Amino acid sequence: MTEKILTVRNRAGVHARPAALIAQTANKFSSEVTLEKDGMQVNAKSIMGVITMAAAYNEQLTLKTEGADEGDAAAAIQALFDSKFEEE
Repeated sequence: MTEKILTVRNRAGVHARPAALIAQTANKFSSEVTLEKDGMQVNAKSIMGVITMAAAYNEQLTLKTEGADEGDAAAAIQALFDSKFEEE
């Protein structure tokens, strides 16, 4: 299992567009990809699951990936957060 702490760096937080990017990216991998915030854990391959987390600017999420390509999946999701979902 790969685990990373990610910080929401775009001012608008994780709204519909970033949630869609996260889910699309997660679905490219066979590994299980989950996001956790305040004890709530969601499947990152589900747009609705990611949206329900209501992650705001500067909040931290825990990313967990498990499977054959877990390292690549974690790196791809982290790159989205690092790029501020290409919004700024």
